[in-house]
Amino acid sequence: MTTRSQTLFASGQLQQRADQAHALLNRCTLCPRKCAVNRLKGEHGLCKTGEKALVASYGPHFGEEQPLVGSKGSGTIFFAGCSLLCCFCQNFDISHTTDGSQAVDDQALAAIMIELQNRGCHNINLVTPSHVVPQILAALVHASANGLQIPIVYNCSGYDSVETLALLDGVIDIYMPDFKFWEIATSNRWAKAPDYPQRARESLRSMHQQVGDLQINDQGLATSGLLVRHLLMPGKEQETEEILAFIANQISRNTYVNIMDQYHPCGDTTHFPELQHTITTKHYHQALAAAHALGLHRLDQRDLSDLLRNLIFQQK
Repeated sequence: MTTRSQTLFASGQLQQRADQAHALLNRCTLCPRKCAVNRLKGEHGLCKTGEKALVASYGPHFGEEQPLVGSKGSGTIFFAGCSLLCCFCQNFDISHTTDGSQAVDDQALAAIMIELQNRGCHNINLVTPSHVVPQILAALVHASANGLQIPIVYNCSGYDSVETLALLDGVIDIYMPDFKFWEIATSNRWAKAPDYPQRARESLRSMHQQVGDLQINDQGLATSGLLVRHLLMPGKEQETEEILAFIANQISRNTYVNIMDQYHPCGDTTHFPELQHTITTKHYHQALAAAHALGLHRLDQRDLSDLLRNLIFQQK
């Protein structure tokens, strides 16, 4: 198949996008934080990342949604640092610190992408990419020149700038944002980002406009489109219903949605008593029922047998 980035590469537009994005590092406004630091001179904003991307780890991943995992895994690249920094982050050790990560230049990042493709991964899954869009675009120029032809997945928090997303139009095949919080007070308390709800709504609209609903081929693999994740949070049933209503009514009732119930206290939640709980079965089923009532019918529900088969494959 021909990916969107291959088409832009052939026309020369991918290099132009990479150059435009790189220029933004001079006074960084890539994400809604708009730290305005000069990352080209080694200055760091909230994401703790300078001119080079920081890779925490990479490899085939079998814990993602089945349309991404297939039989050989999603080619996941975990970037260190983050522009949102939720206090309960389940990747706290790599999002809130860059210790132990590896700084990579454009060619090295491209080589990782090609390696993952050569290992049989079904896609390149960029985890926490919002603060390293310039580095990703530059790497894709090299990767496209060297035969990268599997879909690119933008796996983000939903806290994105529509101006930066515009640079990715025609580049990203699959957008996979979270939609975490509906209320300003919640996003301010848990992520110090009172503008998160507005930015997430803007971002999902932009992403869907670019790629449409999730498309799955006859092998059960996602090839393009939007996949939205929502992590259930303790005591936030009403916010969940508001988020699902927004997706159904303002994005598309055909949106592929993963309602996730795996929240557990981790990260830096000591001072947040409301976060010292897990999600009950009742809470999860209420969320599923709310989604169905709103007309959302493409809900990711993990098949345990598929998960076990993938874990066995991974160990071979």
